[in-house]
Amino acid sequence: MKTEIQVYERIKQKVVTFSKFLRFDKFKKKVGRKLALPLEDSVSLALFWKKQGIETKKSVYEILGFDRYCSYKTLVVSINRFLRLALVILALVLKINRKDTHPVKHTDTTDIPVCLLKNVDSHKTTKSLASLSKNTKGWYYGLKLHLTSDLNRKVLALKITSANASDRETFLSLNKDLIGIFVADSGYVSEKLEKRFYREGKRILFTKPYRTMKKLMTPFQFLLYNTRMTVELNFRNLKLFYGLLTSLPRSVDGYLANYIYSLLAYLIA
Repeated sequence: MKTEIQVYERIKQKVVTFSKFLRFDKFKKKVGRKLALPLEDSVSLALFWKKQGIETKKSVYEILGFDRYCSYKTLVVSINRFLRLALVILALVLKINRKDTHPVKHTDTTDIPVCLLKNVDSHKTTKSLASLSKNTKGWYYGLKLHLTSDLNRKVLALKITSANASDRETFLSLNKDLIGIFVADSGYVSEKLEKRFYREGKRILFTKPYRTMKKLMTPFQFLLYNTRMTVELNFRNLKLFYGLLTSLPRSVDGYLANYIYSLLAYLIA
């Protein structure tokens, strides 16, 4: 219990630092009854929830003994309420990460199912966002996380789209402000994409060719393709240790809160 409180306090210190820098005071309630859970506590609780790999918010509520301060419903509402401010912090962290990056960068996507395939017809919560799509593991219903990181696994850009969104089109908007040598898998093979993305002396895209393509590969390109595991490790950690995947929320805000807080906890907590 003592260790968990210490983890929570360390996370809260970081959140308070970001809150002061971004001047979140203007979003705080100035008149009337004070909030049971202040902004910094709400965001910190959410990051603690994801940092510790705890399955439900109810468990966080019980572990940290917040029943002394508010109801469980208040905790859930507060976490979802300040989601947009957490998103602002996430954007700032990505901006900071872009200041000093390795020239080699990787872009890839991973599936984010919102429910089991057998429950698609009865799943209504994310109906306006989710869609059916197929990957190497088969069909799934949900969303897709697009991520760019450098060779040191520093995350530089993120985007969540519907599962059937075009990886190639998303690649352009995701990396429009980045420069360097970009490496992607065969899902991004497109001569048109490579030409549109190319900027002489600034950036170039190398995509791994299909096995059926008669295309020679230089030793340098071979080495680049073999570094793609670095971006896969980001996906692995997010899913296994930071609770990115879930089917528990009962609202769109609940699903989005789960994803944003998972990503933010991975980057700063």
